[in-house]
Amino acid sequence: MLTIALHRPCLSILSQNGTRDYRHLHRVSASWTMAMDSNSSTRKKEEFSIEIQAPSVPQFRTERPSNLQFDQLQPSDEEFNEGSRAEFGPFMARAAVLDEEYWTAAWLRAESHWEGRPNERYAENYKRKFAEQEFNALKRRCRGQNDQKYTCIVAVKKEERGVKQTVLKSVVGTLDLSIRYLLNGDTFPGEQVKAPLFCSINRTRSSKYGYVANLCVAKSVRRQGIASNMLHFAVESAKSIGVEQVFVHVHRNNGPAQELYQKMGFEMVEVASSQLLQEQTYLLCFRT
Repeated sequence: MLTIALHRPCLSILSQNGTRDYRHLHRVSASWTMAMDSNSSTRKKEEFSIEIQAPSVPQFRTERPSNLQFDQLQPSDEEFNEGSRAEFGPFMARAAVLDEEYWTAAWLRAESHWEGRPNERYAENYKRKFAEQEFNALKRRCRGQNDQKYTCIVAVKKEERGVKQTVLKSVVGTLDLSIRYLLNGDTFPGEQVKAPLFCSINRTRSSKYGYVANLCVAKSVRRQGIASNMLHFAVESAKSIGVEQVFVHVHRNNGPAQELYQKMGFEMVEVASSQLLQEQTYLLCFRT
């Protein structure tokens, strides 16, 4: 009788940071038993078994904003000089400064993302998870990454007779403004559907551009000029640091958004890449 044993193999997992993690499987066993009849050369298989249990692959986990103070008061209007804010009616546009403002901006985006969709049993849970992920991503982006300057702009209610409001009741709109550089050979964002393996960044003044994303306004205060004033503040902020072009992608079925951007002076980029056709989006540009 002959028994063959198999050694425990390794499992190679590609982690999120691009490195490989070689892990042993928990249990692998195999046996092969053969018997030979004295009057025959026929071999008979009596037993074969193998048991494999793979380890679980680690999942990305978001940090719940458990340390946020949702009764946090809004910073005083006087804390922001005229160059870092834009007032319009009872509102003001400026950069977010508190974690609670980042969270409220993330929740507005979750509300906007799920708006108009059929009511589902667990819609609130979906929105909360969406907001948690956006909150964590927003904070990472605003801390800076890869030659990009990222700013979360919020529209807040101004103080009434010196009485401060909580952040949750004050933030009514949000958008993101990032300052980037074109890759060598590009004339607008997304021109290269597949970028070369080694592609340097063109750090000239003309290659620096602004990019607007995630514009949304609370449903209760729409049609009061909040979106247009936030957008104007974003364009002026980009212009103040030498940016000559500000881009934005708009879905082809979003007529109101297209009308808003074109009213603000954005023009269609007619030579945009074919990838935009697949994504059903337009690329618009504002030249300062």
